[in-house]
This record gives sequence, C-alpha cells and structure tokens, in this order.
Amino acid sequence: MTLLTTVFAAIICTIIWYKKAPDSSMQLGTLCLMYWGASIMWLVDAIVEYLEIGAEFFLQEPADMLNDLYLGLSVVALGLIIWLVILIIKDPKGIVRASIIKN
Repeated sequence: MTLLTTVFAAIICTIIWYKKAPDSSMQLGTLCLMYWGASIMWLVDAIVEYLEIGAEFFLQEPADMLNDLYLGLSVVALGLIIWLVILIIKDPKGIVRASIIKN
C-alpha cells in the first residue's frame, strides 16, 4: 500500500506539473521528484521483500495493509509539508515578504 499511495501521489503531481509546465514558480517539479523518489524507494523495498519471502508477499493481513496505507499517507503528507516549507522560503509570489514588510 505504501508503494501504491506514493505512486498515485506522484502520478497526480506529475499531471498537475505537466499542465502548468512553462510556469514553475510553485516548485511542483520538486514535489514530483520527492514523490517519485519515494515511489522508487518503496518499489525497491517491495522487490527485496518479494525476493526474501516469495509468494507470501501477496498474502498480507488486512491490519498490515492498513498500517502500510497509514505509512504511505504519512510519506505523502511529509512531502507536502516539505514542499510548503520550500514555498515559504522561496516565496515565489512575494506574499510572505509583503506580509513581513507590512507588519
């Protein structure tokens, strides 16, 4: 489930990035790279686990699948948090800078 969650997040993010391709001010490419990197990490993890335990890899308990889903959602949320911090630091639209100067 971690692999599926991050792959879906990466695909959705990539589609949004591609539709806004000329305008990269919102740093969507960075978010896509984070999600694709997480997807590759979980893919390698799944391959190694499959090589270790074989066909039992596909016979997971529902509780384990739910835990994996929570972990995948946590990774997606952490990626969004990191992306938001990058946006606040780079401030592409000048909103944070204007708010600080105004106060």
